[in-house]
Amino acid sequence: MARPRNVIVAQSGGSSAVINNSLRGVVEACLDQPEDFGTVYAGRHGIEGVLQESLWNLSVQPREELALLRSTPASGAVGTCRYKLRHEQDFARVLEVFAAHDVGYFFYIGGNDSMDTAHKVATLAHDRGLELNATGVPKTIDNDVGDAEFKLIDHTPGYGSIARYWALYVQNANQENAGARTSDPVLVLQAMGRRIGFIPAAARLGDPSRKMPLLILMPESGLQLSDLADCVNDMLRERGRAVLVVSEGFDVGGIGERRDSFGHTMFAASQMSVEQIIVNHLNDVGLAARGSARGNVTGTDQRASMIYASTVDLDEAYKVGQKAVEVALRDGSGYMATILRAPDPIYRPIYAKVPLEAVANSERAFPAIWIAPSRTDVTDDYVDYARPLIGDDWPSIPLVDGRQRFARLAPAFAEKKLPPYIPWALRRS
Repeated sequence: MARPRNVIVAQSGGSSAVINNSLRGVVEACLDQPEDFGTVYAGRHGIEGVLQESLWNLSVQPREELALLRSTPASGAVGTCRYKLRHEQDFARVLEVFAAHDVGYFFYIGGNDSMDTAHKVATLAHDRGLELNATGVPKTIDNDVGDAEFKLIDHTPGYGSIARYWALYVQNANQENAGARTSDPVLVLQAMGRRIGFIPAAARLGDPSRKMPLLILMPESGLQLSDLADCVNDMLRERGRAVLVVSEGFDVGGIGERRDSFGHTMFAASQMSVEQIIVNHLNDVGLAARGSARGNVTGTDQRASMIYASTVDLDEAYKVGQKAVEVALRDGSGYMATILRAPDPIYRPIYAKVPLEAVANSERAFPAIWIAPSRTDVTDDYVDYARPLIGDDWPSIPLVDGRQRFARLAPAFAEKKLPPYIPWALRRS
C-alpha cells in the first residue's frame, strides 16, 4: 500500500465570499482520509508562498477553526497572490519545495490563469517523472472560466454570491434613486467584471419583472459612450429617473490603466473610473430631467461580503473542493473539478472533472443571445440561468460581542529545508 503523501493547497487571484469554503472542502476531505494524505499545508499567499517555502500547517489547526472557514470571506485566512509563474527557475523551485516536503498533491484554487499555473506544474512534474498530482479548484466572481457552450463548467464558485450582492444592492439603490429623483434623477453604479458582463447582468435578478428604470451596460453590448445619453434620456422621458449598472470594463476610452502581472487591467488602481467618466459625460451633455447624474463605485466589498453570500454558492464551493480531492485520488493529475447542471426542471448541480488544459487561460464572454435587443438589458433566459445560484436564504454568520467571528488559524509553519529564494518576478536588477 502506497504511503500517504503530503498536500499543498493554495489560492490565487481575486477573492470571493466563498473561496475559503473550497479551501475547507479540500482540507477536510484530506484530513478525513489519513490513509491517503499526510500533512496538509497551505501556501501562504498562493504560489508565492510555495516559492518562498512559507507553508502553513493546516493539519494541526483545531477542527472548529477550520469549520469557521465557511463563514470567513475573502483570502485573509491563508492569503492569495497575483503572481504569474514564467521563468524556469520558478518552476524548478516549486518542484524543489514539493520534493523537500514530500508533497504528492497540489490543489490550486483560482480562475483561468490559476488553472494555467496548475496545468504547467502538472505537465512539468510529469515530464520530469515526479510523483505529483496537481488538481484545479475553480473560483472566479467573473464566471468567465470555461467555454461558450457551458459544457466544461456551468458556473464558478464565487459568482452566485456576487450575483446575489448585485440583486440586493440594486434594490436598495433603486430606493435611493426614487427618493432623490428631484435632484439626482440618474444614479450610475459601477460593477466589477473586467471586460466580462456576468456581474452587471446580475442586477436584473433584483428586478426580474422590470419595474425599475434599470439600464444594464455590459462590455459585450457594443454600446459606446456616445450612445449612453440617448439611452438615459429616453428612460428619463419615460420614467422620470434612471439607474445604470455599468461594468468596470465598459469601453469609455482610456482610464489611465494599471495592470497586474497577468496583464489584466486593475480598474480600482487606475487613474479614472468608468463610473466617473459616464457621470461627467451625462452631466456635460445634459439630462432630459431636472438635476444631475451621480455615481457610486462599490469596491472589493462586492466580492468579499459574507453578509450577501449565497447559501447555494457556499455549499457548492465546499463540494467542489471535496470533488477535487476525489478526482485527485481516483483520476490522477491534470484535472479541474467542475460544476455542471442537470437537465432537470428544478436546478441541481453535478460535480465532475475536466482536463486542466481545456480551461487554462479560457475566457468565456457573456453570451450574445442573453443580451436584449435594446443592448441595455438581459433576457429572461439569463434570469432563468442565474436565479438558482443566488439562493433563497441568508447565510448563517456567527457573531461574538456583535462582531463577526472569522476563522483564526494558528501560525504554525513548516520548518524550512531549502535556501531562501526570491521569486523571479520580484527580483530587481
